[in-house]
Amino acid sequence: MAFISSGYNPSKPMENRITDIGPRDFHDFLPPVIKKNFGKWAYHEILEPGVLMHKADSGDEVYTVRVGGCRLMSTEHIREITSIAEKHCDGYVRFTTRNNIEFMVDSKEKVAPLKKDLLSRREPGGGFKFPLGGTGACITNIVHTQGWIHCHTPATDASGTVKSTMDELFDEFTHMRLPAILRISMACCLNMCGAVHCSDLAILGIHRKPPMIDNEYIDNMCEIPLAVAACPVAAIRPSKTEVVVKGEKKTVKTVAIKNERCMFCGNCYTMCPSLPLADKEGDGIAIMVGGKISNRLCAPKFSKVVIAFIPNEPPRWPTLTKTIRKIVDAYSKNAHKYERLGSWAERIGWEKFFEICEIPFTEHIIDDFRDPAYYTWRQTTNFKWTNGVEEFANIKK
Repeated sequence: MAFISSGYNPSKPMENRITDIGPRDFHDFLPPVIKKNFGKWAYHEILEPGVLMHKADSGDEVYTVRVGGCRLMSTEHIREITSIAEKHCDGYVRFTTRNNIEFMVDSKEKVAPLKKDLLSRREPGGGFKFPLGGTGACITNIVHTQGWIHCHTPATDASGTVKSTMDELFDEFTHMRLPAILRISMACCLNMCGAVHCSDLAILGIHRKPPMIDNEYIDNMCEIPLAVAACPVAAIRPSKTEVVVKGEKKTVKTVAIKNERCMFCGNCYTMCPSLPLADKEGDGIAIMVGGKISNRLCAPKFSKVVIAFIPNEPPRWPTLTKTIRKIVDAYSKNAHKYERLGSWAERIGWEKFFEICEIPFTEHIIDDFRDPAYYTWRQTTNFKWTNGVEEFANIKK
């Protein structure tokens, strides 16, 4: 009856339709020049780090100025972004999937004032609020997860590790001097909503200890069948135990965990707060390299673990940033033009990759011969010996 009284016409369901369900059509947010030439672009080129030009079949041009952004923004920062868009871009602005901000103008004359305005805005400590870069053969902005600030199952922080890493690699974001694009991703736990499984270089938070069981409160706080069902490896089963409450022994319903089967994913904690997973000594970071999504030159690749564990060292994570810097420097010096990090490692041999990046090869990164591992590393016994490879691959140290 509500539909009828509001004038809904079943034969014409879209007639006079007003709704706030779902997003608006994206065409409403396109700058006029992009809307006019939608799907009719001839080519694009990178004029300088952070500045792109797209040429339409009609002859129209769009100039895009890309600046680094952050995933978690204050309302004041967003207001500043929109004020810049109002001043220079008729109010139009867009965010990329890697947390960059793009300001688009329709003439080359508008680019210089926009750049000057962006680079003049500084943080109280002197850092750039809107650094230009993230285009071409550079390190891209890091796509990352929530970390300690929001997520309930993180093994490390996201914003802190990303900030520390990008401070170390800032010059590689603002220049285009690497052999090829280098994409870095960060996920704060094994659930990997940061897509670290297919990045050139990835930071992954890992738990190493199974959940703790709060027997006293679990029956009151949780639905035990949901906690049991949440485990993807069937490591949790219902159980009973005795606890002392106010000096009295009582039998309570709880769960038992098969520790050797646990994969430390945190799904049980999602369903039951009485199964906390965080642990100061057990939590840390793994580093993965060599993944990519692109089909260019070679097939897509999954990332591979090269460092099994780095302890959490907030607030600046010095071991993490030092290790990443070594990998990036070795890649920058030795890879061929257009060669992604994983392709370079495969060309010189993973044995040599570990050697020149000064990464110890431990038993923790050897394949365990289960099905997925068959596809991750080399599938033959043909190793590339490190003697003579330096001359063959023109290795620079």
